[in-house]
Amino acid sequence: MKRIYLDNAATCGLLPEVVEAMGPVLAGAPMNPSSVHGFGREARALLDEARLKVAKALGARKEEIFFTSGGSEADNWAIKGLAHLKGKGHIITTKIEHHAVLHACQALEKEGFSVSYLPVDEDGLVTAEQVEEAIREDTILVTVMAANNEIGTLEPIEEIGTVCKKHQLPFHTDAVQAVGHVAIDVHAMNIDMLSLSGHKLGAPQGVGALYVRNGLRLQNLIDGGAQERGKRAGTENMLGIVGLGRAIELATENMERNNAYETALRDRLIQGILREIPDARLNGHPTRRLPGNVNVCIRYIEGESLLLLLDMAGIAASSGSACTSGSLDPSHVLLAIGLPHEIAHGSLRLTLNHLNTQEEIDRTIAELKPIVERLREMSPLFNQEKGGCQLV
Repeated sequence: MKRIYLDNAATCGLLPEVVEAMGPVLAGAPMNPSSVHGFGREARALLDEARLKVAKALGARKEEIFFTSGGSEADNWAIKGLAHLKGKGHIITTKIEHHAVLHACQALEKEGFSVSYLPVDEDGLVTAEQVEEAIREDTILVTVMAANNEIGTLEPIEEIGTVCKKHQLPFHTDAVQAVGHVAIDVHAMNIDMLSLSGHKLGAPQGVGALYVRNGLRLQNLIDGGAQERGKRAGTENMLGIVGLGRAIELATENMERNNAYETALRDRLIQGILREIPDARLNGHPTRRLPGNVNVCIRYIEGESLLLLLDMAGIAASSGSACTSGSLDPSHVLLAIGLPHEIAHGSLRLTLNHLNTQEEIDRTIAELKPIVERLREMSPLFNQEKGGCQLV
């Protein structure tokens, strides 16, 4: 039985082109770009090339890109780095951010900073007007994600950037899910800081980047050596950085074609689930969403049981963010869009990319239907509400 991978929002497999690009590093040559000898200069050239590729993908300048260990570090550095430099103040974010942002903000609250967590509508959207209304005299930062990692909703980043520029406020966006799928020009969109992660694009895990607009100062998150122009200590992860450079280059070059293909598969999957499974609900905006994101709630069943049975059928999926997969609590994102606990517990996230096929989508729909029927037969709530036999 061929396995089907529909959990690309959690992580992607390494793309063959990325593995090929990492060849010089994988070959085992010494690769420390801080060294002044020939080996070091070769590493520095690869590092500069990757930095330029990331900058080009974002409409940024090369010197505005700093490599990190991933999206979580980039989020923490942007938020805490600016806050600690200011010393005090007010931060604006939303209730549906990734936990790397939410927990960073909560940590700052313990230090005396104040944070406004803006609500979203039933589709997961926040508005630029909400952001502007929340601005206070002591506001120091606005951080709103570009695309939600669970329900796929695309936020109005450009409009929020315009508001922040009007009020001369730094604007950070967690674009981990958006980069490579959404056209981004940080200067045109008035984005001052942007976080991204390599393994969402087909690069290795353990590498990411933070864009910081020239002139914006941040306190260092990691102190030590003079790497990354003295802003982020630690010998650079050359394998990951070279992979990230190639992955983001591929993603941006093929974005239009991949998005059209993924959107067609996504809509086929959504329509099939809603057609074949009664009492299923699409979460997130119906059209303003990531091309590869499908998130549904299926009433009267529990999400973890659904995932286990899908896995036994050879289909890899998730119930929400991979960062909280060990938690028994329902998704904070689904609760924020107004779903009650009992429905939020039955969530299913299927995220695809350009390597998935129509045959895989059709097989997923076919396998999902009997699994849901089986789980509902064992559900006391389903039997009670539908008038069937109740379990005793």
